Amino acid sequence: MVRSMTGYGRSELATDRWALTFEVKSVNSRYLDLKWRLPSILRGLESELEKVVREVGSRGRVEVSLNFRVLATGVLEASLNIPLAKAMIGQLSQLSDKLGVIYTPDLNRLLAVTSLWQDSAAEPDPALVADATACLRAALADWDQARAREGKALAADIAGRLTALNGWVAEIAALAPKVQEEKKTATAERIRQMLEKAGAELEEARILQETAVLADRLDVSEELTRLTTHLARLDKLLADGGEAGKRLDFLMQEIFREINTCGNKCQDAGISRLVVDFKAELEKCREQVQNIE
Repeated sequence: MVRSMTGYGRSELATDRWALTFEVKSVNSRYLDLKWRLPSILRGLESELEKVVREVGSRGRVEVSLNFRVLATGVLEASLNIPLAKAMIGQLSQLSDKLGVIYTPDLNRLLAVTSLWQDSAAEPDPALVADATACLRAALADWDQARAREGKALAADIAGRLTALNGWVAEIAALAPKVQEEKKTATAERIRQMLEKAGAELEEARILQETAVLADRLDVSEELTRLTTHLARLDKLLADGGEAGKRLDFLMQEIFREINTCGNKCQDAGISRLVVDFKAELEKCREQVQNIE
């Protein structure tokens, strides 16, 4: 099953010591582009957690955020920068002396000065690391299910449009020989008329040779064969699933090139209309493919 690069997943895990909530959001991108929002205590684990994400996703701009709440003392350790706090209080005392006012430090206000506090540099609790990894895996599973549902819808939409594309190829294949023959006949007749006006003569074999060259230039049988093959390959890739996004994108380029050549070669109003309709529908398929992993 193909998967979309767009999805959302969420997971919660709570113990008597902490509560974790992971959220995973993603949109389409050419490569896997990870953006993290982790508490400072777990930022050192980004590389390890990235490996967990890569087990599930290979493309997309993925944002992973963790809401971490401490429910028990001793989980986090913080230290006060005492020299800096003393220096700050000393400066305020000197200012109060100069102003002639009484200054009594309110130590509780130091709690609001974030620059004075530092988290412990110690490694996070192994139990916290294990819980965070488990919670992330659960969020990724939820995210992957959402991507699978979206991917199924994308594949169904493209498969539905394939019916129309194959129909237009069949119509072009039916019209092309007739157009080719009409062009040959019209060209041969124009050559004869021009020769009659000029009073010149040209062997019939030479006329046939010239019209045969024209017919070869108008022949789109090879392009139609490749188009049919590409469309069948497109259908198979959607059915096989997996990481098909890049292959589908390349296939879309090849299909566009072949149908564009058909339009340029045939030079017929009826076929040109079919080619325009084909391109319009193909562009809708291409837009959908841009979202497939």
